[in-house]
Amino acid sequence: MKILSNLIVRSHKWLLAFWVIAAIGMGYFAIQLPSLLEGDGFRTDGEYAEVEDILQEDFQFPASTLLILFEDQSDQKIQETLDDLKELDLASSIASPLENEEMREETIAYASLQFEDESTDMKEVIKEIRPTLATEGITLTGGPVISEDINKASQTDLKNAELIGLPVALIILLLAFGTVVASLLPLIIGAVTIITGFGVLALIGEDTQLSIFILNIAPMIGLALSIDFALLFINRYREELLKQEKGDAIRTTIETAGRSILFSAVCVFIGLAAMSVIRVDIFMNIAIGGTVVIVLAVLGSLTLLPSLLYVIGSGIDKLRILPADKDTTPRWREFARGVMKHPAIIAITAFIILLIGVIPVTNMQLTIPTINALPESYDSRAAFETIDETFMSEDESTAYVIAEREGGWLEQDGLEQMEELQNRLEEGTVVDSVDTLFTTTDFDNPEQLAASLEQTEVRQQLQPAIDQFTSDDRLMIPVHLTTRANSTEAQDLVREWSNADWDVSMKVGGQPKFNQEIYDEIYDKIGVTLAIIIVSTFIILMIAFRSIIIPLKAILMNIIGLTSTFGILVWLFQGGHFGLNEADIALILPVIVFSLVFGLSMDYEVFLISRMHEFYLETGDNTKSTIEGLANTSKIITSAALIMIVITGAFAFTGVVPVKQIGIGIAIAIFLDATIIRLLLVPSLMKLLGDWNWWLPFSKKNRVKKQSHSSH
Repeated sequence: MKILSNLIVRSHKWLLAFWVIAAIGMGYFAIQLPSLLEGDGFRTDGEYAEVEDILQEDFQFPASTLLILFEDQSDQKIQETLDDLKELDLASSIASPLENEEMREETIAYASLQFEDESTDMKEVIKEIRPTLATEGITLTGGPVISEDINKASQTDLKNAELIGLPVALIILLLAFGTVVASLLPLIIGAVTIITGFGVLALIGEDTQLSIFILNIAPMIGLALSIDFALLFINRYREELLKQEKGDAIRTTIETAGRSILFSAVCVFIGLAAMSVIRVDIFMNIAIGGTVVIVLAVLGSLTLLPSLLYVIGSGIDKLRILPADKDTTPRWREFARGVMKHPAIIAITAFIILLIGVIPVTNMQLTIPTINALPESYDSRAAFETIDETFMSEDESTAYVIAEREGGWLEQDGLEQMEELQNRLEEGTVVDSVDTLFTTTDFDNPEQLAASLEQTEVRQQLQPAIDQFTSDDRLMIPVHLTTRANSTEAQDLVREWSNADWDVSMKVGGQPKFNQEIYDEIYDKIGVTLAIIIVSTFIILMIAFRSIIIPLKAILMNIIGLTSTFGILVWLFQGGHFGLNEADIALILPVIVFSLVFGLSMDYEVFLISRMHEFYLETGDNTKSTIEGLANTSKIITSAALIMIVITGAFAFTGVVPVKQIGIGIAIAIFLDATIIRLLLVPSLMKLLGDWNWWLPFSKKNRVKKQSHSSH
């Protein structure tokens, strides 16, 4: 760190020039990022993806589908609208409610536009179609439209969150520093981090599909961390500036606060790296986006910020609008002494409060975000829900089975195997019906169907059905279920089929398989993810403090605090409290919040325990070191936590539900960590455990010679 600090001081002008050029250059690419984002990121390689490719290539399933809702429209208006769409020559086919009575119900009807070419730019298609539908009562919806609208909502949410979070963050910084110059610097670092981060992500997005949720989650992480890091750095720099000239003050700050920043970044990076173990695109995307902004936040805090501070020098305290900081250490010291007097009662009370928050976790309902991720104000959501409620059964879903055998399926032995497959699939506990050539053509047995297929005229009549279900050696079997695609019963059934022994090659697809693969991937890998985070954190803290108890205690408190956070989120969202619309918890939330907050909270843990350790090494008095450590760090920890809460909590006022849940979740977790855990549990447990806090087996280095108080 000493070499780095000397280099930064000597090269501060070049570093400033580099960051200005980088911000301008990356800014050009940053504005292109929203247009490169698509999809919700819930995609994983597996049978579902393979079956989707087969259905599109061999059975002419559309790659994309748009829906048009008609409400209180005459037949003439419906026909005119569909004729206008045909003239655009965009869709591969159009299914009209005028030709299919199942697509009409009293005054409500819908049309379906299908697109077979997977390379079709649906964003451009939507732009061309929407002007044609500019009539009240006619609404465009469907997966691509909803995805596009979530993208727009995410952009709006980001602006709203910035308009709320940044001014409040500035107020907190003004209260912490008292001067305009010192308060603006963290915001400048945050802005540069996000601009350059978006630029880098835009370049990555040229070759990698990035989820639309990146647009909110990356700046949420980047802004919070960069402002947090800058707050710690500037606070230490101002302390050092009172003792030495600006060059030496910056060097000392880099060597001290810089180490804390690097440690914090490593902890958060571990969480992100662990998250990428789960092979679902959204976790990979967040790991990529988070890593980019973390790296830039660290670089900005350790190069751009000290360069700016060197140029500003003592001007850091200019434009003071609040009186000079009062020393709050005595007040925090009194608070710490109060905790030390009743450690058992305070520890038990704190645990009870956290455990009350844990209770609702048992009712947590995890779901993959779908249409409910989009704010209710969007017409595409309302239209989709109208179509779904009017024409789709809530308790039905369809799985698609692809069977493959050499020699095809249209000879008698192939038809016999087809019948066996049909009979076996029909045995499923939640199977309503199975579609095959037999059910479509009404032939009773393979012998009759095989004989009929040998007759040219009959063969021609049956050809549409043959093309519908077979393609060379492949057979497609739709299986209609009596339960929703995200139900446990549907997932258990398709998993059972995938793991079963069949006489032919079998693959299972459809929405039930999609849900099963996503859930299984997360549940199967979550243990590995948590193990990586917990074990890595334990090792780092054990090395840092040469203690077994400190890491174990920190990890246990973090787990309890995060579990309590999840319980509060369940109470808020599933219960619909505080004006929130009732919604299940997004499947990604526990993984993302745990991975991020576990690392973030360790930053405060290390900052606090490090000071306690310093005093313990000096005095050998555990109680005194706990009091002094808490007194000397509480103000900066509280300020840093408030910044984090404000930046992430601002997303509570956004519309995209998963992002709202993640923002509120991180804010609650940091609040619990900075108050109940950091101010109450940590000092009370430090008091109760005494010298055992610093115990490390088979080591003499952690033994401290206590001063003999009797000699005083």
